[in-house]
Amino acid sequence: MTIESMPMSRALNAGLRRAMEDDPRVLLMGEDIGRLGGVFRITEHLQRDFGDRRVLDTPLAESGIVGTAIGLAMAGFRPVCEIQFDGFVFPAFDQITSQLAKLTSRHEGALSMPVVIRIPYGGHIGAVEHHQESPEAYFAHTPGLRVVAPSTPNDAYWMIQEAIRSNDPVIFLEPKSRYWQKGEVELEASALPLHASRIVRRGSDVTLVGHGAMVTTLLQAAALAEAEGTSCEVVDVRSLSPVDYGPILDSVRSTGRMVYAQEAPGHTSVGSEIAATVMERAFYALEAPVLRVSAFDAPFPPAKLEGTYLPDADRILEAVDRSLAY
Repeated sequence: MTIESMPMSRALNAGLRRAMEDDPRVLLMGEDIGRLGGVFRITEHLQRDFGDRRVLDTPLAESGIVGTAIGLAMAGFRPVCEIQFDGFVFPAFDQITSQLAKLTSRHEGALSMPVVIRIPYGGHIGAVEHHQESPEAYFAHTPGLRVVAPSTPNDAYWMIQEAIRSNDPVIFLEPKSRYWQKGEVELEASALPLHASRIVRRGSDVTLVGHGAMVTTLLQAAALAEAEGTSCEVVDVRSLSPVDYGPILDSVRSTGRMVYAQEAPGHTSVGSEIAATVMERAFYALEAPVLRVSAFDAPFPPAKLEGTYLPDADRILEAVDRSLAY
């Protein structure tokens, strides 16, 4: 077994490199991803090693990037698009939701669309408007798209490869605030399939559920709760569409309580959907309503206010206390 410690940014780079080595049909497209290596250096040195016909610097035109990727997928390639920041995805929204998501259905399954769209998303990097958004609900709501979000370097390494191997379009959400967080990466075998959720901390009193960057915050909250005598179980959703409800429901049936936390606004969100489904499927096991902790239903504020806008461990613990008070 080969295990190496690395930050998520390097794990993604290694995963992309391995996918390109394994399949010559894989190519990368995006703004400044070639010579520069991307704003976050996720594609660093890949153009040097694979050439500019497989790592393409594109114009500043997200709709054109995705539209071109659709044509390349039709021609037998497996393109991976980088959207430089989360808020920049919307010029490509029509291509993604009206075309990419629907083409396989439109052709009655005869046409595959193996396109991956990488989106650095979420806050906590002190950036300006359009650079710290969480647009996952738009894509999870759209039939025909798979939507995933790794929370660890190991997941990032393996999930990007599995996403590239998928014959369906995948929205690959990268929690940019965790790009520099190190973790162990098992380089020989993936522990879980792409669309599996997993329990990352065992507990008995309350189930804490989230995805992406929020998983680290949930683990911080669970550690603080343990110091106060409350045992919290933490579940990493990993896949937002489809959702693997098995581990979530098993945990809730054990603890009787659940709190979902996310960086996105709460109204009609991924957290809303998962909370409603848990209420439907595990109603008689619940000792309290499923509670949600989210960003406020307002546009992302100036960077100096992001600490107030985004959920932290204290807000999660307040929800835990409310759940236990029932």
